[in-house]
Amino acid sequence: MHIVCCLKQVPDTAEVKIDPETNTLLRAGVESIINPYDMAAVEQAVRLKEQYGGLVSAVTMGPPQAKSILRDALSLGADQVYLLSDRAFAGADTLATSYTLFKAIQKLGEKQAVDLVLCGKQAIDGDTAQTGPGVATRLNCTQLTYCQEVDWVDPDSGSIQVKRKLQDGYERVKASLPALLSVELEISQPRRATLPRMIDSMQAEIPVWDGEAMNADKEFLGLNGSPTWVKSIFSPPVKEPGPKFAAEKDPSSAVAGCLDTLLSDDGFAEKLLNKWES
Repeated sequence: MHIVCCLKQVPDTAEVKIDPETNTLLRAGVESIINPYDMAAVEQAVRLKEQYGGLVSAVTMGPPQAKSILRDALSLGADQVYLLSDRAFAGADTLATSYTLFKAIQKLGEKQAVDLVLCGKQAIDGDTAQTGPGVATRLNCTQLTYCQEVDWVDPDSGSIQVKRKLQDGYERVKASLPALLSVELEISQPRRATLPRMIDSMQAEIPVWDGEAMNADKEFLGLNGSPTWVKSIFSPPVKEPGPKFAAEKDPSSAVAGCLDTLLSDDGFAEKLLNKWES
């Protein structure tokens, strides 16, 4: 079984600043980390390999410094990693990014067919959750999003069953392989890398693929292949706080004032009445 993990290097969002002129993230001096959702995907891929056997590959698109997260993947148990780096990739939106990752997965599949693609449900610096589904669409494979758990995989019959998070619960879905899974954080807790694997990952040579190596069409890469762009970025206005009711001296008055305020909202009052009637 061949499993491919799609990774992204992201800035520590607690330290993100925006360039007001270009509307882009200011990454200078900000620590870069592997997207936490992608880290969970790597751990899940390694667990599946340990249970069913096979090969785990990891790819990321980015500048040379993105090699650091590929070394993280190697230290966790990935077997081979590839950096997708080319000036032509710059400025890619989620559509162009999904195309680049798709071409990399296609190339990996030339040596050994890809059964599963795992990625985080979203990147913490963009929160679009679009890249994974975009890759699945290009691969024309089964798409399973918001996965909390992999119940089992049967490579012989070419099927998989997962537990998917829903807005008001969850569902278990059985589907056919090949498939792409976008995963939640709770799917797996990343292990602590062993010292030997950490040393090996630091010494590993990481292959770099550009657009030509993947036989990619330049019209679908980077800015050329990006029909969307960021017009502006701004901080939302601070909302005025609601009323406060002090109950230390007169709890009854505080409760009465709170109820009066809530019931003065026609929408809230209607919902409350409907709940009582039901």
